[in-house]
Amino acid sequence: MITFLKYFQLIVSFLLIISILLQNKTSGFSAGSMTSTTAIQTTRRGAEKVIFNATIIFAVLFVLTSLAFLFLA
Repeated sequence: MITFLKYFQLIVSFLLIISILLQNKTSGFSAGSMTSTTAIQTTRRGAEKVIFNATIIFAVLFVLTSLAFLFLA
């Protein structure tokens, strides 16, 4: 079981890193604080929404596997 969790967490962490790197660079806190006061509010659509949701899922899976390691060790 521990071996499965190690490999699963390795795969999830790799996918989490990739999904974070694929996200749009102009969204988030840094874009809002660096632009003028006339910022345009947009919604996520298409691939951007899929990548955003995948990032959340991978982050939750990473935390759950970390907690599983804590309880199994």
